[in-house]
Amino acid sequence: MRDMQLSRLEEWKAMGFDFQNCPVRQVLDHVAAKWTSLILLELENGPQRFNALGRALPDISKRMLTQSLRDLERDGLVAREVFDTKPPSVAYSLTDMGRSFLEPLHHMIVWAESMMPQVEAARAQFDKS
Repeated sequence: MRDMQLSRLEEWKAMGFDFQNCPVRQVLDHVAAKWTSLILLELENGPQRFNALGRALPDISKRMLTQSLRDLERDGLVAREVFDTKPPSVAYSLTDMGRSFLEPLHHMIVWAESMMPQVEAARAQFDKS
């Protein structure tokens, strides 16, 4: 019998990997959230102030935008800059790490756009049964 290549998951299991501390899960918890990709795409063209992001994403609540930006800042994908104005204003921009995430995000967008007809067909087929 020939040796079969182990999948990444099988390799992790063989090493006794702790799935609670999985780096993929930890990153995807935030970047796969509902609003994260749209926020990152808005910031792709340059720094944005909080209210400008809110206007660009009209369906997002201020609370959700605040939480999403905090999560992205905590993960190092977004930088927050406070300006000494009255009242103080804040701008958000992508960090180098945030910009590096755009490449896989763009690949995922292309995949989603090309596969959406098949996803819709699969959903329709599933919903019939």
